[in-house]
Order: sequence, then structure tokens, then C-alpha cells
Amino acid sequence: MSQEQADIKQGFRTKMFTPFWLILPSLLILFLIQVYPTLYTIVLSFQDRFPTGWEFVGLANFKQLAGSSLFQKGIGHTIIFLIGYVFLTTVFGFITALLLNTEIHYKGVYITLLFIPWVIAQIIAGMVFRLLFLPDYGLLSGIMQNPSIFPPNGISVLTATAPQSWFGNFPFPPSPAMYLLILASTWRALPFVMLLMLAAMQMIPRDIMESASIDGANGWQAIRFVLIPLMLPSMVVAIFNLILTGMNSVGIIFSLTGGGPGTSTSLLSFALYTIGWGQLRFGRAAALSMILALVNWLMIMATLRITRVEERSSQHV
Repeated sequence: MSQEQADIKQGFRTKMFTPFWLILPSLLILFLIQVYPTLYTIVLSFQDRFPTGWEFVGLANFKQLAGSSLFQKGIGHTIIFLIGYVFLTTVFGFITALLLNTEIHYKGVYITLLFIPWVIAQIIAGMVFRLLFLPDYGLLSGIMQNPSIFPPNGISVLTATAPQSWFGNFPFPPSPAMYLLILASTWRALPFVMLLMLAAMQMIPRDIMESASIDGANGWQAIRFVLIPLMLPSMVVAIFNLILTGMNSVGIIFSLTGGGPGTSTSLLSFALYTIGWGQLRFGRAAALSMILALVNWLMIMATLRITRVEERSSQHV
């Protein structure tokens, strides 16, 4: 092989491997903060700690978790929270976006002010609402605990226990603290959903809405049969995003209710924290994290599948 051919081969190798060396630091960081913790969690979910050290226990952590009352009640609490949280945030986000989609003065100022809750950390958002309803000291506690407004003895939102369940072990109706948790979570997530839906509305040509009006559709009919179907892909993304963030919320629960009173606001995400750092059962907590990870993965795959179907349908149209 001549020197010229060797130089060409060496240059080709250098050119081929240069991109790999450039992204190697990012790959190492990704491995350290994503891949390794995931693999370690999988291994930990099949182990438990004994006085002699960590031992392999197979599926025992998953079986003990399934029989745990904290896990069983956490499923019901999570379902109730997600239904209220997703419904309220979607509805009010759509209404707010619809109002901002009109020609109004200072629209940018309104959007900026409405977006403030989204940039606040979950811990801070929970503390804000806790200070509003803290017994005896909260700004609104005097109103909530007034017997003439809420007979017979008023309501202490953060300490009142849940009423008798209507459906056996399923925790419905929830405690007043669960309503407060839903309200606080909705307040914080509303700006993101509003902005996403506002962007989707502004992508729709005005000719379509004007054509619907010419054809005799009133305001509600135009929204129901024209605007919402055209916004459906964005609404699906917003709903699935709300489900994912709602399932994995810990900070706002920690600072607002602490999972109480009792376990009435302990969602599965907070149960993970309680089992891991409260009970120091890290193997069982790892098993619960694997279950939550599986649910999150299924939700992400469903979102991607639905959005692909909607994209193909719009292309055919």
C-alpha cells in the first residue's frame, strides 16, 4: 500500500470517527444520569435488604406491593386526582385560549401574567395554597371554617377526613384536601395547556371559521364541529402530557398536604417517596417505580401512535 493510499485511509477513518468522539461526552453524561440509574433500579426491584446485606428475592417486592394498602389506596387516589386535574385543566385551558384568541388589547401582557404559575416550582405552588387554607392562620381559613357558610361546623380543608366511601374500598368521594390538591395542580398547569391550545387555534385559517359562520353555524356549533376537531391532535398531546405530569407529581403534594390527612392524598408517586424514604424499603420502592415507568411508557407510546394517526388522516384530507 502506497503512502498516498494510507493517508487517504487514515483520513477516512478520522472523518468517520470524528462525530463519535464529539458526542462521546454527551453519551457518557446520558449514561450516568439515565441508563445506569434505570438499570440499577431494575436490579434493585428484585432485591431486598436484610441484616446480612442485599439478597435476591425475585418478585417478592411486587407481591408485597400489590398487597399493601398504601399501594391499593394510591391507585384510587391517583385515578380520582387525574380525572379532576385533567378535566379542569383541559376545560379551563381551552376557555382561556378561546378568550385570548380574540382581538383584545395587551394580549401579550395577559399571556405573560397567566404564564407565571407554570414557572413556579411545585414546592412553591403547594406552599402558596397551603398558606391560603392553613387552619387558624390561612387567609381563607376563616371563610372555610365559618359554620354559617359551611354548616354545621365549617370545613378545615387540610385536616378534614374523607367521607364514607360510596364504592367499597374505592376512595370516592375524596377528602377536601384532594379537591385542594386538584385545584392547586390545575392552577399551576393551566398556562402550559392554555398556550398549547392557543397556538393550535392560531394555526387554523380564519377562512374555515368564517365559512362555518356563512353556512349558518352559531358560535357553539362552530366550536363543537369545526374548531375542536381541528385542534384534536394538540388537545390529545396536552391531555397525555397532563396525565404524565399528574402521575409523577411529588413536590406539590409534599408541600401542600404531605399525603394527608392520613393517606387521603397519597398518590402513587407520593407513595413511592413514602415507601422509599419514609419506610426505607428501597427494593419495594424500586418495584413501584418500575410499575410507574411502565405506565408512563405506555402513555407515551399511545400519544405517539394517536398523533401519527391524526397526522396521516390530515395528510389524506
